[in-house]
Amino acid sequence: MATKAIVYVDKGKAAIQDVPVPKLRDGYLLVRVHAMGLNPTDWKHIDNGLTDPGSRIGCDYAGVVEEVGPNVTRSFKKGDRICGVVHGGDRPHHENGAFGQVITVKGGVQIKTPDNLSDEEAATLGISICTVGQGLYQTLNLPVPTECVGQGSEYILIYGGSTATGIFGIQFAKLSGLRVIATASPHNFDYLSSLGAEDVFDYKAPDVAAEIRKYTDNRLKLAWDCTGLGGPIIAGALSSVAPSKYASIMPVKEDVKAINANIDGPHVTLMYSMFGEGFHKGKRVEPEPAEYEFAQQFWEMSREILASGKVKTVRPIVNRGGKGLEGVLEGLDELRADKVSGGKLVYTF
Repeated sequence: MATKAIVYVDKGKAAIQDVPVPKLRDGYLLVRVHAMGLNPTDWKHIDNGLTDPGSRIGCDYAGVVEEVGPNVTRSFKKGDRICGVVHGGDRPHHENGAFGQVITVKGGVQIKTPDNLSDEEAATLGISICTVGQGLYQTLNLPVPTECVGQGSEYILIYGGSTATGIFGIQFAKLSGLRVIATASPHNFDYLSSLGAEDVFDYKAPDVAAEIRKYTDNRLKLAWDCTGLGGPIIAGALSSVAPSKYASIMPVKEDVKAINANIDGPHVTLMYSMFGEGFHKGKRVEPEPAEYEFAQQFWEMSREILASGKVKTVRPIVNRGGKGLEGVLEGLDELRADKVSGGKLVYTF
C-alpha cells in the first residue's frame, strides 16, 4: 500500500512523492494525519542538507490512530484522536516524518488530543512542548506548574516571545510562578500580555537590554532564548551582580560571557534527543533514555494542563497558500522568508 509524503530529494529540494506506508516498529503507532504544523527546523533540514535523500520531512501533526504497534505503553486504540511530535528528517529511519497522509509516531511523545482542542490547534504543540520541557524545566529548573503555589518574585526573560516556543514558554513560566517578561515586535505586545507576560520589550530598540535591566532592578537571573539570536541583549539584561543562567534552543554565536561574566551558559537544547534514540545532525548523537523518560512525563502533564484550559495553543494560521502537502510546500517558503509571527502555519487534508 502506498501513501503520499513530503520527501527530501537533495540539498535545497523536497517534493511530494508516493511512498510505502511506514512499518510499525516497537513502541510506535500508525496515524492518519488531519493537520500538520510547520517549524523552522523543517526547511532547515531541506536547505542545509541535514538528512538523506528519501527521508520524510516534518515534526508536528494531529490525526487519528490507525494501528497500535507492539510494546506501546500508553493506552491508545484505533480511532483515538492523537497529536504530538515526530522525528522528521531522521537519517536512521527515513520513514519518520509528519508531512504525510499516513505516518508513524513514537508512543511516549504523543498524547490523546484533549477534547477542547481542534486538530488545527493540536498540530501546533509538538516541537514546542518538547522544547519548553527541555529549556524551562530541565535546563533552567523552573518549578513544575502542578507543584507551584502561586506567583513568586523571580523574573524570567523569554527572548523571541512571539515564536511558537515563546508563546508556550510565557504561559508555562507564568504557571510556574515566574514574573515573565518577553521581547517581540510591537504589533505582538498585546497578544503576549494576554498570555501572561508582565511586560514586553521591542527587541529592535537600541537600548532594550538596559531597559530590561532597569525594569528588573538588575535582578534578572533566568533567560530563555527562543531564537538563538538574543546573545548580546540577554547578556546585557541579565543581572550584572548575581549569577544567572541562559538557555537557548539554538547555538548562540556571540561570546556572552565577554559581555556578562556572571552568565552560566548559554546551554543549548536539541529537541530530537527527546525520542531517546540515536541520530545524526552533522555529528552522531548517542541515545539518551533519560530524555525519553522525561519527555513522557512532561507530555502527560502538558496534556492535563491543556485540557484544563490553563495554557492556550499558538494561534493556528490555517492553509495559508493552499491545503494539504501542496500547502505545506508553500508554507515552508513563508517560513524561509521569515513571514510568520505570533502564530503557526498549519495545513489540513
